[in-house]
Order: sequence, then C-alpha cells, then structure tokens
Amino acid sequence: MAGSTTGTMSQVFEGYERQYCEISANLSHICASASVLDGEQKKQRVSEIAGGIEEADTLLRKMDLEARSTPAGTKASLLAKIREYKNDLNSLKTELKRLQPSNPNANAARGELLESGRPDAMQVSADQRGRLMMSTERLNKSTDRVKESRRTMMDTEELGVSILHDLHQQRQSLLHANTTLHGVDDTIGRSKKLLTNMSRRMNRNKWILASIVTILVLAVILILYSKLTC
Repeated sequence: MAGSTTGTMSQVFEGYERQYCEISANLSHICASASVLDGEQKKQRVSEIAGGIEEADTLLRKMDLEARSTPAGTKASLLAKIREYKNDLNSLKTELKRLQPSNPNANAARGELLESGRPDAMQVSADQRGRLMMSTERLNKSTDRVKESRRTMMDTEELGVSILHDLHQQRQSLLHANTTLHGVDDTIGRSKKLLTNMSRRMNRNKWILASIVTILVLAVILILYSKLTC
C-alpha cells in the first residue's frame, strides 16, 4: 500500500514538473520575441510573461509540497530539481524586469543598444537561446519520464489482467472440482443406500432360512418320535 502511495505522489510531481517545463519553455520563447518588439505588442508580451511566471511559481510551490511528502530516499533529488527550477524562474523574473521599462528613455536606449549590435545585446540573446534550449531539454526529459511511467503502468495493468485471468481459470477449476465432488457424494450416497438395502435383505433371508431349518428339524424330531412310540 505504501509503495502505491509513493508511486501516486511521484506521478503528481511529474505532472507538475511537465507543466512547469512547458511554461518555462514558452516563457523563454516569449522573452526572446518580446525583446525586439515595441509598443502595445511588447506590453502584451510582458503581460503574458508576468502571468506565466505567476503560474510557474504556483507550480513550484505545489512541487515543493509534493517533494516534502515523499520518503527521504527520493526527497533530496526532488528538492534539488526544485532549486534548479527556482533558479530558472529567477532568471525569467530578471528578464521580465529588463523588458519592463523603468523610465521613458529606456525604450530608446534599448533600441540604440540593439541597433549598435553591442556584445551585451548579443550576450542577452545568447542567454535567452540557452535558457530556451535548457527549458526544451527539461521538457523533453519530463515527457520521457511521463512516457516511461505510462509504459510501466501499462505493463502493470497487463500483469494484473493476466493474474485476474489466471485466478478466473483457477476459480472455474475449483467450481468444476466442487461439482465433481458433489457428484461423487451423490454416487456414494446412492451406493450406501443400495448396500443398506442389500444388507437388510440378507438379514431377512437369514431369518427365513433359519426358520425353515428349525421347522425341518422339528419335523424330523416329530417323525422320529412317532416311529419310536409306535
């Protein structure tokens, strides 16, 4: 029972992890596209990023609760994953702050930075691509783990069906054996009645035979007596 509960907790954690990786990869992609936008389009992207970060933060809290509910053997590795995801989320929060202008001249300064092709802008773009690749890689790994869990569940289900089939066959065999035993009991009962009747008939025949012998002996005695007295 404990093993089943641990497996359920692990599946819940993996579900949260997969959702987080999807959100993180999507946010990295949006950040990369938002850095070259202006005006309302950029505001919309920034709003999407803020909402996604809030959702990702909620998922991390849920993952933390699930990880702390698991046995000590797996808790450490799950908490290590969560720390890595928190660092990733902090990077996204930093990127969000960078995309949010703090003064009216920020957009112009950013435009000049992009136009000038300075190494800082290239480094930011490289960081975004690296984070996007990392998020995509984590998403793929999480998807592989989910597929592996599903394969394990399917194998377990097939094993359970096979066991149930074997149990059904054993039940049918037991029912057949029970029916056979009932048939044997009926046959034994009939044989017992037949033997009882035969025994009664033999006893009755013995009494009849004894009576006939007694009568014959008495008749012989009477005949002898009558001859001796004449």
